[in-house]
Amino acid sequence: MAKASGTTTVAVAGRQLALSNLSKILYPETGTTKGEVIDYYSRIAPVLIPHLAGRPLSLKRYPEGVSGPGFFAKNVPNGAADWVRTERLPAPGSTKNRDEIDYVVLPEDDGDALATLVWLANLASLELHVPQWQVGPRGGVRGTDLLVFDLDPGAPATVVECCAVALRLREVLDDDGLTAVAKTSGSKGMQVYAAIKPVEGGRTSDYAKAVAQRLEHENPTRVTSVMRRAVRPGKVFIDWSQNNTAKTTVAPYSLRARPAPTVSTPLHWDEVAACERPEELVFTFDAALARAAGDGDLFLDLLTRERPALPRR
Repeated sequence: MAKASGTTTVAVAGRQLALSNLSKILYPETGTTKGEVIDYYSRIAPVLIPHLAGRPLSLKRYPEGVSGPGFFAKNVPNGAADWVRTERLPAPGSTKNRDEIDYVVLPEDDGDALATLVWLANLASLELHVPQWQVGPRGGVRGTDLLVFDLDPGAPATVVECCAVALRLREVLDDDGLTAVAKTSGSKGMQVYAAIKPVEGGRTSDYAKAVAQRLEHENPTRVTSVMRRAVRPGKVFIDWSQNNTAKTTVAPYSLRARPAPTVSTPLHWDEVAACERPEELVFTFDAALARAAGDGDLFLDLLTRERPALPRR
């Protein structure tokens, strides 16, 4: 390790990286520094990288910390080394009217994935968001292989109410032959996922919408599938639209840009069933590391090669 003019040069998986301003505070409420953020992503990498690999990354960067302005970055950041894998992909709905974007894509089973993750953390890429589809090792968009339900509580509802909805979602998915896993959003809600055989874009949105409408019909005073914010207070909004191929969802184990360095954390279903207070499902990066060390990857089911077919509804 070498230091020069405010930078620290480190070797990561055989790559030389110049890390800057490691003592800069990115989470003022807890005094969490950029160095600690980089350390977190380095240590959580074994369980995080498999969920990022092959998926184009959308980054939420906070160069001045979470109390300053943040911005989404889809195009590869300036200064990327030639070993950083990028893929030029269509960019439907781009706010900058681009037809294509050069995305960062972590490679599978490669030391460059860890080096890329550290490089991105050094750019204050606190949040990592990915779509529900992958690109192939040599490029080319693959079919959608993940199904996701984003549960967003409208105050005074909280994550406690989300847990009840998640448990019912699990039952419905199990009846359809799908294995559900759950995680906190790292903010106020949670997400439920299931792995599926790759399908063409649109089918997962149709299925998720039908399931969301079913749960709304079962419990209309507590659940809504409608996107209008005016109908959400006191209800859990099941956001089925996150399955749109143009959308992304925060990755498991990603930090969030909240006052404290909270993490989108995979859960045991027993924890979901037992939750009585919102704070029970708030995990900072230290807790996320301890859980991963003790439990391994609770989202491992999403990486299975034996993926069930998506039912038709």
